[in-house]
Amino acid sequence: MRAPRGVLWDVGNVIVDWSPRRLYLKIFEEPAACDRFLSSVCTMAWHAATDAGIHPEDNMRRLIAEHPDREPEIRAWWDRWDEMFDGAIPETECAMEALAVRGVPQFALTNMWTETWPFVQSLSPAFRHLEDAVVSADEGMIKPDPRIFAIACERSGLAADELLFVDDSAANTEAARALGFHVHRFEDPAHLIPLLVGHGLLEA
Repeated sequence: MRAPRGVLWDVGNVIVDWSPRRLYLKIFEEPAACDRFLSSVCTMAWHAATDAGIHPEDNMRRLIAEHPDREPEIRAWWDRWDEMFDGAIPETECAMEALAVRGVPQFALTNMWTETWPFVQSLSPAFRHLEDAVVSADEGMIKPDPRIFAIACERSGLAADELLFVDDSAANTEAARALGFHVHRFEDPAHLIPLLVGHGLLEA
C-alpha cells in the first residue's frame, strides 16, 4: 500500500462527543430505565434510518405507532437532540490543527441527518480544516455501505489507499479496510497523534 496522503474522519465520537444516553439520563430517573429505553425503543438501528435519509418526523411516527406510551420520550430524541453532544474531543482537535499546519488534506464521512451537520460544525473551529464532508442523509446511504466510501474517494480526489480512515465503529473500519483504506479504530484519543506520526502524516 501507498502511504496515506490525507485523513478521512468520522465525526461522532471521533471529532465530537455524542451520546444519546447523555440526554436520556435527564429524562429517566433510573439509569437502568434509560438503558432499557435505548436498547428497546430508540435504538441505534432505528436511528440509522434517519442517518440514511428518512425524515426524523417520519421515523418518529413509525416508532410512536409501535410504542404510543413512549411518545414524549421518542420525540425528545429530536426536540432535544443538541443535548446529546458535549463539545469536541480535544485530542482530535489538536490533531486536525497539526495536520492543517502540515498541509495534509482532511475530509469527513459521517452518518448524520442533514440538518444536524451545521450545528455539529459549530462545536469546534477545527471543522474549518475539512476540505469536504460526505453526510450520509444527503446521499441516502450510510456506512459501512461501500458506495458511500466510493463517494468519499471521488469527492476527495484520492484513492482509498491514499486515505487514513478514522472511525469508532469496528464495522465501519473493517469495511474500509476491505476496500483498501488505511484504517484506525478510534478508541483511545491518546493514540491518535502517535498513529499519525507512524503514518508519516505528522512529525514526531
